[in-house]
Amino acid sequence: MLRDQFRSGGQGGVVQINSLGYVGLEAEDPEAWLRFAVEVIGAMPARAVPGEGFTVPGMPETAPRSGGRGIAPDGSAFVKIDDRQWRIAVHPGSSGTLRYFGLEVADAGALASAVRELRAGGVDVTAATAPELTERGVAGMAWMRDPDGNRVELFHGAVHDLNFQSAAAAEFVTGSLGMGHVLLLTPDLERAASFYTSVLGFRRSDYMRFGPGMGAEFLRCNPRHHTVGVMQIGDAAGLFHLLVEMTELDHVGRALERAEAAGVTITSSLGRHKNDRMVSFYMRSPSGVDVEVGWDGLLVDEQTWSDRALVEGDTWGHHGLTIDAIQTR
Repeated sequence: MLRDQFRSGGQGGVVQINSLGYVGLEAEDPEAWLRFAVEVIGAMPARAVPGEGFTVPGMPETAPRSGGRGIAPDGSAFVKIDDRQWRIAVHPGSSGTLRYFGLEVADAGALASAVRELRAGGVDVTAATAPELTERGVAGMAWMRDPDGNRVELFHGAVHDLNFQSAAAAEFVTGSLGMGHVLLLTPDLERAASFYTSVLGFRRSDYMRFGPGMGAEFLRCNPRHHTVGVMQIGDAAGLFHLLVEMTELDHVGRALERAEAAGVTITSSLGRHKNDRMVSFYMRSPSGVDVEVGWDGLLVDEQTWSDRALVEGDTWGHHGLTIDAIQTR
Protein backbone atom coordinates (compact mmCIF):
# COMPACT_ATOMS: atom_id res chain seq x y z
CA MET A 1 0.00 0.00 0.00
CA LEU A 2 1.37 3.42 -0.94
CA ARG A 3 1.14 4.79 2.61
CA ASP A 4 3.43 2.00 3.83
CA GLN A 5 6.08 2.51 1.13
CA PHE A 6 9.00 4.89 0.81
CA ARG A 7 10.82 4.38 4.09
CA SER A 8 14.45 5.27 4.69
CA GLY A 9 16.18 5.14 1.33
CA GLY A 10 19.23 7.00 0.11
CA GLN A 11 18.94 10.50 -1.28
CA GLY A 12 19.23 11.32 -4.96
CA GLY A 13 16.73 9.28 -6.98
CA VAL A 14 16.87 8.75 -10.72
CA VAL A 15 14.21 11.29 -11.69
CA GLN A 16 15.60 14.68 -12.73
CA ILE A 17 13.23 17.43 -11.56
CA ASN A 18 14.04 20.98 -12.67
CA SER A 19 11.58 23.08 -10.67
CA LEU A 20 8.07 23.63 -9.35
CA GLY A 21 6.05 24.60 -12.40
CA TYR A 22 2.52 25.17 -11.16
CA VAL A 23 0.07 24.62 -8.30
CA GLY A 24 -3.63 23.75 -8.58
CA LEU A 25 -5.95 24.59 -5.68
CA GLU A 26 -9.64 24.21 -4.90
CA ALA A 27 -11.88 27.02 -3.64
CA GLU A 28 -15.58 27.66 -3.34
CA ASP A 29 -15.07 31.01 -5.10
CA PRO A 30 -12.17 30.91 -7.60
CA GLU A 31 -12.87 34.48 -8.75
CA ALA A 32 -12.36 35.72 -5.19
CA TRP A 33 -9.01 33.93 -5.15
CA LEU A 34 -8.10 35.58 -8.45
CA ARG A 35 -8.96 39.02 -7.07
CA PHE A 36 -6.80 38.26 -4.02
CA ALA A 37 -3.93 37.22 -6.29
CA VAL A 38 -4.19 40.33 -8.44
CA GLU A 39 -5.09 43.01 -5.89
CA VAL A 40 -3.05 41.76 -2.92
CA ILE A 41 -0.21 39.54 -4.16
CA GLY A 42 0.36 41.59 -7.31
CA ALA A 43 -0.20 38.88 -9.93
CA MET A 44 -2.34 39.22 -13.06
CA PRO A 45 -5.09 37.13 -14.62
CA ALA A 46 -3.97 34.69 -17.29
CA ARG A 47 -4.09 36.44 -20.67
CA ALA A 48 -5.59 33.22 -22.05
CA VAL A 49 -6.61 30.14 -20.11
CA PRO A 50 -5.19 26.72 -21.06
CA GLY A 51 -6.77 25.37 -24.20
CA GLU A 52 -7.32 28.78 -25.77
CA GLY A 53 -5.38 30.20 -28.66
CA PHE A 54 -4.04 33.72 -28.93
CA THR A 55 -5.05 36.52 -31.24
CA VAL A 56 -3.83 36.18 -34.82
CA PRO A 57 -2.52 39.57 -36.03
CA GLY A 58 -5.20 41.33 -38.04
CA MET A 59 -7.89 38.88 -36.94
CA PRO A 60 -9.43 40.19 -33.69
CA GLU A 61 -12.12 37.52 -33.82
CA THR A 62 -9.41 34.99 -32.89
CA ALA A 63 -8.87 36.58 -29.48
CA PRO A 64 -9.15 34.24 -26.44
CA ARG A 65 -12.75 33.72 -25.38
CA SER A 66 -11.82 34.43 -21.76
CA GLY A 67 -10.95 37.98 -22.77
CA GLY A 68 -7.90 38.09 -20.50
CA ARG A 69 -10.04 37.66 -17.37
CA GLY A 70 -8.27 34.44 -16.42
CA ILE A 71 -11.58 32.60 -15.94
CA ALA A 72 -12.20 29.33 -17.78
CA PRO A 73 -15.66 28.12 -18.89
CA ASP A 74 -15.88 25.77 -15.89
CA GLY A 75 -15.24 28.64 -13.48
CA SER A 76 -11.57 27.85 -12.82
CA ALA A 77 -9.29 30.86 -12.34
CA PHE A 78 -5.74 31.02 -13.69
CA VAL A 79 -3.07 33.30 -12.21
CA LYS A 80 -0.02 34.60 -14.05
CA ILE A 81 3.16 35.84 -12.29
CA ASP A 82 5.76 35.73 -15.07
CA ASP A 83 6.26 34.78 -18.72
CA ARG A 84 4.40 31.48 -18.30
CA GLN A 85 0.76 31.37 -19.36
CA TRP A 86 -0.18 30.54 -15.76
CA ARG A 87 1.36 29.41 -12.48
CA ILE A 88 -1.57 29.04 -10.07
CA ALA A 89 -4.94 27.51 -10.93
CA VAL A 90 -7.94 27.66 -8.61
CA HIS A 91 -10.74 25.23 -9.44
CA PRO A 92 -14.30 25.23 -8.11
CA GLY A 93 -14.61 22.88 -5.15
CA SER A 94 -15.34 22.67 -1.46
CA SER A 95 -12.07 21.24 -0.10
CA GLY A 96 -10.24 24.58 -0.06
CA THR A 97 -6.85 22.95 -0.45
CA LEU A 98 -4.43 21.34 -2.89
CA ARG A 99 -5.68 19.54 -5.99
CA TYR A 100 -2.28 18.96 -7.68
CA PHE A 101 1.14 20.46 -8.23
CA GLY A 102 3.43 20.18 -11.23
CA LEU A 103 7.15 19.42 -11.23
CA GLU A 104 8.90 20.32 -14.46
CA VAL A 105 11.32 18.11 -16.37
CA ALA A 106 13.40 19.10 -19.37
CA ASP A 107 11.59 17.53 -22.30
CA ALA A 108 9.69 14.52 -23.63
CA GLY A 109 12.72 12.25 -23.29
CA ALA A 110 13.22 13.22 -19.65
CA LEU A 111 9.55 12.57 -18.92
CA ALA A 112 9.60 9.16 -20.63
CA SER A 113 12.76 8.21 -18.73
CA ALA A 114 11.24 9.31 -15.43
CA VAL A 115 8.07 7.30 -16.03
CA ARG A 116 10.09 4.18 -16.89
CA GLU A 117 12.25 4.48 -13.79
CA LEU A 118 9.32 5.18 -11.50
CA ARG A 119 7.33 2.23 -12.79
CA ALA A 120 10.39 -0.01 -12.52
CA GLY A 121 10.58 1.06 -8.87
CA GLY A 122 6.97 0.09 -8.23
CA VAL A 123 5.41 3.55 -8.36
CA ASP A 124 1.96 3.73 -9.94
CA VAL A 125 2.31 6.40 -12.66
CA THR A 126 -0.57 7.40 -14.94
CA ALA A 127 -0.07 9.05 -18.33
CA ALA A 128 -2.13 12.20 -18.83
CA THR A 129 -5.08 12.07 -21.17
CA ALA A 130 -5.40 14.50 -24.08
CA PRO A 131 -8.01 16.59 -22.18
CA GLU A 132 -5.68 16.78 -19.17
CA LEU A 133 -2.85 18.09 -21.35
CA THR A 134 -5.21 20.74 -22.69
CA GLU A 135 -6.34 21.66 -19.17
CA ARG A 136 -2.72 22.19 -18.06
CA GLY A 137 -1.47 23.77 -21.27
CA VAL A 138 1.53 21.43 -21.50
CA ALA A 139 2.99 19.12 -24.14
CA GLY A 140 3.40 16.08 -21.91
CA MET A 141 2.47 15.03 -18.39
CA ALA A 142 2.22 11.98 -16.13
CA TRP A 143 1.07 11.86 -12.55
CA MET A 144 1.26 9.86 -9.34
CA ARG A 145 0.21 10.16 -5.70
CA ASP A 146 2.68 10.79 -2.93
CA PRO A 147 2.33 8.74 0.29
CA ASP A 148 -0.25 11.20 1.65
CA GLY A 149 -2.38 11.15 -1.49
CA ASN A 150 -1.23 14.46 -2.99
CA ARG A 151 -1.35 14.40 -6.79
CA VAL A 152 2.17 15.06 -8.10
CA GLU A 153 2.45 15.77 -11.83
CA LEU A 154 5.62 15.58 -13.92
CA PHE A 155 5.37 17.70 -17.06
CA HIS A 156 7.22 19.44 -19.87
CA GLY A 157 6.41 21.90 -22.63
CA ALA A 158 4.52 24.62 -20.77
CA VAL A 159 3.17 27.61 -22.74
CA HIS A 160 5.20 30.82 -22.51
CA ASP A 161 2.98 33.72 -23.56
CA LEU A 162 5.19 36.50 -22.09
CA ASN A 163 3.82 40.02 -21.44
CA PHE A 164 3.42 39.76 -17.67
CA GLN A 165 2.37 43.10 -16.23
CA SER A 166 1.43 43.60 -12.60
CA ALA A 167 -0.97 46.42 -11.81
CA ALA A 168 0.93 46.69 -8.51
CA ALA A 169 4.33 46.83 -10.30
CA ALA A 170 5.30 43.58 -8.57
CA GLU A 171 8.03 41.30 -9.93
CA PHE A 172 8.58 37.65 -9.00
CA VAL A 173 11.65 35.40 -8.83
CA THR A 174 10.91 32.45 -11.13
CA GLY A 175 12.83 31.28 -14.23
CA SER A 176 15.06 28.26 -13.65
CA LEU A 177 14.20 28.37 -9.92
CA GLY A 178 10.53 27.69 -10.61
CA MET A 179 7.47 29.48 -9.29
CA GLY A 180 8.37 29.17 -5.59
CA HIS A 181 7.79 26.37 -3.10
CA VAL A 182 5.10 24.32 -1.39
CA LEU A 183 5.12 23.11 2.20
CA LEU A 184 3.11 19.95 2.80
CA LEU A 185 1.82 18.64 6.12
CA THR A 186 2.21 14.90 6.64
CA PRO A 187 1.43 12.47 9.47
CA ASP A 188 4.62 10.51 8.68
CA LEU A 189 7.65 12.70 8.05
CA GLU A 190 10.10 9.90 7.30
CA ARG A 191 7.84 8.31 4.71
CA ALA A 192 7.00 11.60 2.98
CA ALA A 193 10.59 12.85 2.87
CA SER A 194 11.83 9.51 1.56
CA PHE A 195 9.36 9.65 -1.32
CA TYR A 196 10.62 13.03 -2.50
CA THR A 197 14.31 12.20 -2.02
CA SER A 198 14.62 8.49 -2.82
CA VAL A 199 11.93 8.38 -5.50
CA LEU A 200 11.87 11.86 -7.07
CA GLY A 201 15.52 12.77 -6.53
CA PHE A 202 15.17 15.85 -4.30
CA ARG A 203 18.10 16.68 -2.01
CA ARG A 204 17.70 17.70 1.62
CA SER A 205 19.02 21.17 2.40
CA ASP A 206 18.29 21.03 6.12
CA TYR A 207 15.82 19.76 8.68
CA MET A 208 14.34 20.47 12.11
CA ARG A 209 12.96 18.30 14.91
CA PHE A 210 10.45 20.04 17.17
CA GLY A 211 9.85 17.13 19.54
CA PRO A 212 8.55 13.54 19.47
CA GLY A 213 6.69 12.95 16.23
CA MET A 214 7.21 16.53 15.04
CA GLY A 215 9.66 17.97 12.55
CA ALA A 216 10.26 19.32 9.05
CA GLU A 217 12.53 18.62 6.10
CA PHE A 218 13.37 21.12 3.36
CA LEU A 219 14.10 19.63 -0.04
CA ARG A 220 15.61 21.14 -3.18
CA CYS A 221 15.82 20.23 -6.86
CA ASN A 222 17.69 23.37 -8.00
CA PRO A 223 19.61 26.16 -6.21
CA ARG A 224 16.45 27.44 -4.48
CA HIS A 225 16.89 26.33 -0.85
CA HIS A 226 13.71 24.30 -0.97
CA THR A 227 11.06 23.64 -3.57
CA VAL A 228 9.18 21.13 -1.40
CA GLY A 229 9.00 21.16 2.38
CA VAL A 230 7.37 18.41 4.42
CA MET A 231 6.30 18.94 8.03
CA GLN A 232 4.82 16.63 10.64
CA ILE A 233 2.74 18.18 13.40
CA GLY A 234 0.11 15.69 14.49
CA ASP A 235 -1.97 13.82 11.93
CA ALA A 236 -2.66 16.68 9.51
CA ALA A 237 -1.99 16.17 5.80
CA GLY A 238 -2.21 18.49 2.81
CA LEU A 239 -0.88 21.87 1.73
CA PHE A 240 0.08 24.27 4.52
CA HIS A 241 1.38 27.10 2.34
CA LEU A 242 2.82 28.07 -1.00
CA LEU A 243 5.51 30.70 -1.49
CA VAL A 244 5.98 33.33 -4.15
CA GLU A 245 9.23 35.28 -4.03
CA MET A 246 9.59 38.95 -4.98
CA THR A 247 12.61 40.54 -6.61
CA GLU A 248 12.78 43.43 -4.12
CA LEU A 249 12.06 43.89 -0.43
CA ASP A 250 9.88 46.91 -1.24
CA HIS A 251 7.58 44.64 -3.27
CA VAL A 252 7.06 42.49 -0.16
CA GLY A 253 6.36 45.54 1.99
CA ARG A 254 3.84 46.89 -0.49
CA ALA A 255 2.11 43.49 -0.68
CA LEU A 256 1.87 43.50 3.12
CA GLU A 257 0.32 46.97 3.04
CA ARG A 258 -2.18 45.87 0.38
CA ALA A 259 -3.10 42.82 2.45
CA GLU A 260 -3.67 44.90 5.57
CA ALA A 261 -5.72 47.47 3.66
CA ALA A 262 -7.88 44.69 2.19
CA GLY A 263 -8.53 43.14 5.60
CA VAL A 264 -6.68 39.92 4.76
CA THR A 265 -5.71 37.85 7.79
CA ILE A 266 -1.94 38.04 8.37
CA THR A 267 -1.06 34.67 9.87
CA SER A 268 2.62 35.48 10.41
CA SER A 269 4.22 38.90 10.70
CA LEU A 270 7.19 39.99 8.62
CA GLY A 271 10.32 38.08 9.59
CA ARG A 272 13.43 36.28 8.34
CA HIS A 273 13.79 32.50 8.39
CA LYS A 274 17.10 31.03 9.54
CA ASN A 275 17.25 28.19 7.06
CA ASP A 276 16.54 29.81 3.67
CA ARG A 277 17.08 33.39 4.96
CA MET A 278 13.82 34.46 3.34
CA VAL A 279 12.34 37.75 4.53
CA SER A 280 8.60 37.15 4.32
CA PHE A 281 5.13 37.30 5.78
CA TYR A 282 2.25 34.83 5.60
CA MET A 283 -1.41 35.55 4.88
CA ARG A 284 -4.59 33.54 4.60
CA SER A 285 -5.92 33.10 1.07
CA PRO A 286 -9.68 32.99 0.31
CA SER A 287 -9.53 29.17 0.20
CA GLY A 288 -7.82 28.92 3.61
CA VAL A 289 -4.36 27.95 2.33
CA ASP A 290 -1.60 30.30 3.48
CA VAL A 291 0.47 32.25 0.96
CA GLU A 292 4.00 33.28 1.92
CA VAL A 293 5.33 36.37 0.13
CA GLY A 294 9.09 36.65 0.44
CA TRP A 295 12.39 38.12 -0.75
CA ASP A 296 16.09 37.23 -0.69
CA GLY A 297 15.81 33.46 -0.44
CA LEU A 298 19.04 31.51 -0.15
CA LEU A 299 20.55 29.88 -3.24
CA VAL A 300 22.44 26.68 -2.41
CA ASP A 301 25.94 26.05 -3.79
CA GLU A 302 25.97 22.33 -4.54
CA GLN A 303 29.78 22.23 -4.28
CA THR A 304 29.94 23.52 -0.73
CA TRP A 305 26.55 22.87 0.89
CA SER A 306 26.20 20.26 3.63
CA ASP A 307 22.97 18.84 4.99
CA ARG A 308 22.34 20.28 8.45
CA ALA A 309 19.94 20.37 11.37
CA LEU A 310 18.60 23.64 12.75
CA VAL A 311 17.17 24.21 16.22
CA GLU A 312 15.49 27.59 15.68
CA GLY A 313 13.20 28.71 12.89
CA ASP A 314 13.66 32.45 12.61
CA THR A 315 16.30 35.14 12.96
CA TRP A 316 13.59 37.68 13.80
CA GLY A 317 9.87 38.21 13.35
CA HIS A 318 7.37 35.72 11.91
CA HIS A 319 5.20 36.15 15.00
CA GLY A 320 2.22 33.84 14.75
CA LEU A 321 4.10 31.07 12.96
CA THR A 322 3.97 28.60 15.85
CA ILE A 323 3.30 24.90 16.26
CA ASP A 324 0.11 25.64 18.21
CA ALA A 325 -1.14 27.97 15.46
CA ILE A 326 -0.51 25.34 12.78
CA GLN A 327 -2.21 22.62 14.82
CA THR A 328 -5.34 24.68 15.40
CA ARG A 329 -5.83 25.76 11.78
